[in-house]
Amino acid sequence: MKIEKILISQPAPPDLEKSPWRNLIGTYKVDITFFKFFDIVGISASEFRKTRIHFGDFTAVIMNSKNSVDHFFRMAKELRVAIPEDTKYFCTTESISLYMQNYTQYRKRKMFFGQQSFADLLEVMSKHREEKFLFPCSDEKQTEYTKALDKAKFKYTKAPLYRAEPKDLSKFNMKDYDMLCLFSPSGVRSLLHSFPNFAEKPSPVAAFGSSTQAALNAAGIPITIAAPTKVAPSMAMAIENYINGKPNEVPTPPKATASRSSKSSAKNSSSQITTTGRNGVTKTKSVFASKDKYRKLMEEKKAKSAARRAERAAEKARKEAEAALKAKENPQ
Repeated sequence: MKIEKILISQPAPPDLEKSPWRNLIGTYKVDITFFKFFDIVGISASEFRKTRIHFGDFTAVIMNSKNSVDHFFRMAKELRVAIPEDTKYFCTTESISLYMQNYTQYRKRKMFFGQQSFADLLEVMSKHREEKFLFPCSDEKQTEYTKALDKAKFKYTKAPLYRAEPKDLSKFNMKDYDMLCLFSPSGVRSLLHSFPNFAEKPSPVAAFGSSTQAALNAAGIPITIAAPTKVAPSMAMAIENYINGKPNEVPTPPKATASRSSKSSAKNSSSQITTTGRNGVTKTKSVFASKDKYRKLMEEKKAKSAARRAERAAEKARKEAEAALKAKENPQ
């Protein structure tokens, strides 16, 4: 299918010539319409007070977007709360940590950030589990970020500071576009708000991010292009590959990322020592730095051993019962 017109659910970049979309527009002559499908509206101070969350009770703040940064400091100003200078900030990426300079003095000793994904940030946070984490976010009940935090067993408090309100999209005729690009679950909800029957006759859809893809799947809307992937880290690159007829690579599921993270955590929490026995055989043992991990591992081993013993006992009892029955049926 030839792609000539695309509707993108994001505002136009400040400098289109330096954006990833430049190549699609210049080389492939694609007509792109940028329009943000929803507005971010801040929660009022009076509404936030009902949550009984006090910023001063926390020693660390998790920032996963510029929206969370803006509304965290907005709320602090409206509540007339002074944020302690020794508060630690954990940002998803370095760009978000640099954005923090708009509100606070940038100090490397209190700014921490991941390399690329939220899973990377969780690895950094794992070294600071003693902190009391506050997570400024939208009013959504659960997101991919809260799921990741819960799975990693972090103790944190959600601070709903803003919400996404859908815009009226009725001015767009979806049949005029060869593809629709969505970047968030809020964009999906806005689409269905204006076009509740979109799933019946959907246009080709490109989805960025696992949470966006999950929202589309839940709505029964098929996904034509899924990003990011290893070969296409950006949506623009994924569409370019699609135009060139390259296969649409399936993105790595979130579980794989968590698995890599857990493997890395296990590697960091243990070391290995090599010993040589009397017979000259070399053995390698893992030495765990965390007592909790070692205790959990030992409990799992004991449970497996107990299960094996129970199976052997049951098998022995079964054989004895069969032997007794045969002896009863065939007395000598």
